Amino acid sequence: MFTISKEFHFSASHVLDRLPSWHPCARMHGHNYIVVLELSAAPEGLTEAGFVRDYRDLDAFKKWVDATLDHRHLNDAMGGGNPSAEHLARWIFDTWADELPELTAVSVSETPKTWATYRPR
Repeated sequence: MFTISKEFHFSASHVLDRLPSWHPCARMHGHNYIVVLELSAAPEGLTEAGFVRDYRDLDAFKKWVDATLDHRHLNDAMGGGNPSAEHLARWIFDTWADELPELTAVSVSETPKTWATYRPR
């Protein structure tokens, strides 16, 4: 199995309103997010050029990030719900799985020390 990944950056705000009111993340705050897409293919699934997928094919994802997530309020951008890093990773995966059938995982970082990954079974 071959795996490639590419990271993307955006800044956004959110409120984790399911936390107790005393929790600092229950208030509006923001992060400089990093999203990493992981794509995989078996050796026989590589393109003729020997790629899992051409990295240039991910330009549409970058445009979507810029238009949909960058400098947005994630509670609104995700259509409601709880925009934790875990939920954001799954939402991105579900949004892009049909467009990127090689997609195997989405990881989201809110801080340099924290990551959440969604990888369907």
